[in-house]
Amino acid sequence: MKVASPTQLARLKDEFSRRNAGFKCTVSVCGGTGCLASGCQAVRDALVAELKTRELGDSVRLLVTGCHGFCQQGPLVLIRPGDILYCKVEPEWIPQIVADTVIGGKPIEEFLYWDSKAKSRIEKEKDIPFYTVQNKLLLGDNSRIDPTDIRDYIALGGYQALSKALHEMEPRAIIDEIAASGLRGRGGGGFPTGKKWASAVKAKGERKWVICNADEGDPGAFMDESILEGNPHLVVEGMIIGAFAVGAGSPGGGFVYVRNEYPLALARISEAIRQAREWGLLGDNILGSGFSFDIKINRGGGAFVCGESTALMASLEGKPGEPRAKYIHTVEHGYHNEPTVLNNVETWANVPGIVTHGAAKFRELGTEKSPGTKIFSLVGKVTNTGLVEIPMGMTLRELVEDVGGGVPEKKKFKAVQTGGPSGGCLPESLMDLPVDFDALTGAGSMMGSGGIIVMDQDTCMVDVARYFIRFLESESCGKCTPCREGLREMDRLLTRITDGAAEIDDLDNLEEIAHWMSGASLCALGTSAVNPVLSTLKYFRDEYMEHIADAGCPAGVCRELVRYHVIEENCTGCAACVKVCPTGAASGKLKEVHHIDTVLCIKCGECYRVCKFDAIGR
Repeated sequence: MKVASPTQLARLKDEFSRRNAGFKCTVSVCGGTGCLASGCQAVRDALVAELKTRELGDSVRLLVTGCHGFCQQGPLVLIRPGDILYCKVEPEWIPQIVADTVIGGKPIEEFLYWDSKAKSRIEKEKDIPFYTVQNKLLLGDNSRIDPTDIRDYIALGGYQALSKALHEMEPRAIIDEIAASGLRGRGGGGFPTGKKWASAVKAKGERKWVICNADEGDPGAFMDESILEGNPHLVVEGMIIGAFAVGAGSPGGGFVYVRNEYPLALARISEAIRQAREWGLLGDNILGSGFSFDIKINRGGGAFVCGESTALMASLEGKPGEPRAKYIHTVEHGYHNEPTVLNNVETWANVPGIVTHGAAKFRELGTEKSPGTKIFSLVGKVTNTGLVEIPMGMTLRELVEDVGGGVPEKKKFKAVQTGGPSGGCLPESLMDLPVDFDALTGAGSMMGSGGIIVMDQDTCMVDVARYFIRFLESESCGKCTPCREGLREMDRLLTRITDGAAEIDDLDNLEEIAHWMSGASLCALGTSAVNPVLSTLKYFRDEYMEHIADAGCPAGVCRELVRYHVIEENCTGCAACVKVCPTGAASGKLKEVHHIDTVLCIKCGECYRVCKFDAIGR
């Protein structure tokens, strides 16, 4: 079917909305990557079989959706009406769920979320603490649509913003609205989106291009992936509006640069583009407006540096993914040296909502300089891991404790890293810092694409700095000397510290190299790579000093500095350490004080982990 006009699009919206409203019940199974890993496919298969057995296909709609966010509790099943959420669902529960909830409308107590703080079950998704403080402007429809069916997107108002932009607004008015909204690039730099688009309009060139950067390479980050998996048409619509605004229609065009390690996201955005073409929403004369535009997919090979704008465009051109000098602006000289607008997935996804509801509505959430919401992947030593969408300006403490449920197992919070491998590590004293572009940068970290890694007392901050430096060292393109050699030397110095072979002067050398790299590196990989080192030196310098001066690692992570031993006055002789020791280093008779043979000990830490009496020292 080709949608030829705004009137026809509006009729289809009404038709598809009525179709979906005709079902008595909708069962949404989270089919995001996290829940797929937890076994949601088996849950889905059990539901298909049970609904078929009970002949409920005409009255019950089964959806396999994108990510619901609460990855820690997957597989997730959400039942409407009622907003009843079941967590960690097993396939064998399905007959009872269908009988009692789908048919009977009653929740099953033992399958509901257990709130360990309130010591009670919670029935409705919106009442679970993980969800209550979120504002899911972008992720809210993930649980309501089949991401492989364009009709679901249209039923919820999809492509209405495009219709408005093409038929009711001039390109300049669209850019003015985006600028007034204060939308800043969600890929890390936070550059004003409206300003970037306006610069592209002024740039001279026969063709102009728009690119969606879906090359999300930060460890622990899956924000862009989940948008593409759960609501890919939102991104497609945003890109078409942006292309119209900046004049990137035919003979120019668009690209989605997505990493090949995201097979589900790649499949979903590819299908969305195919359907948009089939329905006349991509291609020639979109919605009868005379505007023509198309999008192509480009699969990245997993190079972290290709997240940098000029390296990404070089890769698109079939060249090695190496950055160009910082003074070259891609809005003027981008893809094939032509004007190019590059925004990341989340930035494009915000565009339809701003066009539909206006800049003032967008600014109702967030802060003056960082309006709107931001999606974060919350991972690490936190009770509730998953994907969260919160208003800009929420504090780190609220994010970690209220949304994330705090650090588990009664351990002490130590640090939170924001902004991926190029971000900084912030201590407990900065937990009341608001999460926005400027506040995080001022503290020595960054927003980045939205990765949040929580660390507890068992984390060694020197080892963390070394881990991220090694990651960046392996991902550096090697084109410029400051980044290539600076990361190598930083790795060497940090390894000396974790091995107990360092001197105090090594800390001065680290700081000198960091400042040299931040000022002289060719691209943002090198200039921001120093953040993990500088932030840990600033906030956790005593830990560095303990490694150097006392030859000890307080977290017990750096093996060369750890010596496990039994604290005799605490040992009860329970033999727990003996049972888990892989080399027989731990020994002793039951109910007598045990011992650890330091020659046989491989410093795996299992004895420390299992001892319940604080009888293992390190």
